[in-house]
Amino acid sequence: MFKRKCKITFITHGATVHTMDGIVNDSEKYPKINEVGEEEMEKVCEYLKKRGVSYDKIYTSPSSRCVQSAQIIAKLFKKRTTTIDLSNRKHGEWNGLSYGEIFDKYGTKSIIQTPEGGESLDEFNKRVKSVIKKLVEENRGNRIIVVTTPDVVQSAIALALELKPVSQFKNLIKTGSLTQISYFEDNWSSVIYSDYIPL
Repeated sequence: MFKRKCKITFITHGATVHTMDGIVNDSEKYPKINEVGEEEMEKVCEYLKKRGVSYDKIYTSPSSRCVQSAQIIAKLFKKRTTTIDLSNRKHGEWNGLSYGEIFDKYGTKSIIQTPEGGESLDEFNKRVKSVIKKLVEENRGNRIIVVTTPDVVQSAIALALELKPVSQFKNLIKTGSLTQISYFEDNWSSVIYSDYIPL
């Protein structure tokens, strides 16, 4: 029987003007979540409240959209949030373009390539893996929430399931969704559910 070390519920930030238009954005200051994003986070809170599960800590990626979303959840649990170095992938010259524009200009396989001035998918995944490993070790026996970006959640799932980078984007992760992963001894992990959108 596997002994669980930590359970992480990853929650993606609420919608922004950029996510609604499919625009790639790695800025940490802009944009904040919009009205739709606030509604998404309210539904997440309703779902968490109905479940009645307690969480030991709430962590957030540093971008304003994640911090804003995490603060809404933190009010529900009357807890403070802790900001961690888990920012989304750096997109270099793709920043500000829509996925459609990127595919038109660079081809559909561009998503696994390294944009000029950006971060390779391997570098990004290694960075995400390092932060998650540290979180798990610091939270043995805990249930925690991590509010972050969709691409970080895709990376976490790919790492848990040992997917090749070319496959990690096939797992669609929307804003205002929940993904839960359990981490066990012997570096084993299991995806409990992914991209759950509370109704």
